[in-house]
Amino acid sequence: MPSQLASIAIDAINPQVVADFWCAVFGWHVLEEDTGIISIGPHGKTYPTIDVIAVPEGKTVKNRLHFDLRADGTSTAQELERLLALGAERTDVGQGRDVSWVVLADPEGNEFCLLSRSVQDVDHD
Repeated sequence: MPSQLASIAIDAINPQVVADFWCAVFGWHVLEEDTGIISIGPHGKTYPTIDVIAVPEGKTVKNRLHFDLRADGTSTAQELERLLALGAERTDVGQGRDVSWVVLADPEGNEFCLLSRSVQDVDHD
């Protein structure tokens, strides 16, 4: 049987801020807190979860792995405004001006993308 993705780890100087941000983005909650680790996930114990882990050093280079998000039940423009209001910031990782997605960063600079088509747009294809 193949492996299953159980958890995604995000390093953070301030795990609470990063955990709170991603909980708000996904509508998740804190599942467990231990010394230096906050585990967040959806209600109902489904996987994968995200472990936000305390580290002493800040982020210094572009992530080699990132999330791609789609708006769900709203327009992409409205979702972009919501993410910015939650604390995301636009960032440039060399994506160019003519791409169809928006590159953002969480409160500690971890990049993620908001794709141009919503879940509903993709479902209609």
